[in-house]
Amino acid sequence: MKLIVFLLFASMFGPLHAASFGKGDPSEGKALHDKSCVACHDSSVYSRPDRKIKSASQLAARISGCNANTGANWFPSDEENVGAYLNHSFYHFK
Repeated sequence: MKLIVFLLFASMFGPLHAASFGKGDPSEGKALHDKSCVACHDSSVYSRPDRKIKSASQLAARISGCNANTGANWFPSDEENVGAYLNHSFYHFK
């Protein structure tokens, strides 16, 4: 139930977060990603043809969800950095 509430909240405010990917630092995001995300995700998750993330707001919501669910304890700027890395390297959302 907590996840549903969180995803609903994130989907409402995700576009605000997604717009700030340009402010994130992809190199810092890569370091955070490599430390915290590769335990669950390999790069094929981001590049598969049937990927679930279809927009920048969905990417921002997913990053926030993973942060909350894994206890990574990232600050919003860390989430922006990871978003900038993933967007720059794999998604290429505008």
